[in-house]
Amino acid sequence: MSAPIILAVDTRDLEVAKRWIEATRDSVSVYKLGLEFFLTFGAQGVNAIKEEFGVDIFLDLKLHDIPNTVASAARAISDINPRFLTVHASGGSAMVKAASEAVPHIEITAVTILTSLSEADLFEIGFANPALESAVALADMSVRAGAKAIVSSPLEISAIRSAVGSEPIIITPGVRPAGSAGGDDQVRTMTPEAAIAAGANYVVIGRPITGAWADGASAMKKAAADIAHQILG
Repeated sequence: MSAPIILAVDTRDLEVAKRWIEATRDSVSVYKLGLEFFLTFGAQGVNAIKEEFGVDIFLDLKLHDIPNTVASAARAISDINPRFLTVHASGGSAMVKAASEAVPHIEITAVTILTSLSEADLFEIGFANPALESAVALADMSVRAGAKAIVSSPLEISAIRSAVGSEPIIITPGVRPAGSAGGDDQVRTMTPEAAIAAGANYVVIGRPITGAWADGASAMKKAAADIAHQILG
């Protein structure tokens, strides 16, 4: 039984991406294809994954521009039909609304505060409030503008769930299984099972699973299954 895991497929090798998916399908629900993947393979690469495996895709492009441009960009990938498409919530309500209306069949997913940013980073950028308050405000605004899903750090899940209610999907990166090594870009983290318990619908996991590929497909399959078991209990 698959767990509420979104696997970050961060590779510029299409065949490796396919093998990762093949090795983890029993444990993973959704596959995240990000900017690096999309700029390398484009719509053809996304379609190749969908056609071969029939999996749900989280297309993580983090669109952020004026409303008309974001709407046009969303329509440009409409035929790919990912389940989720990310936009930056900080683009404002008009931008989120434009994306949502341009592709009503896709779940527009608003990214609040990047998990790589610390409180000091936010104030340096110019945010007036700490991460928690800022993320809640961005999430609430985005849902009112039509976003169907929210991306936040696990530390903001509970407050965002209280603000937006039970219907919007909450997706959290910045999760790290107990005992896994640090050294990545995340600074606001939590274990996957704790994030789900706090109210997240999905957790995004990358290197704790994909890093096992160095030891082969069976090792990667086991890594995914072990984390799935931790989440599902």
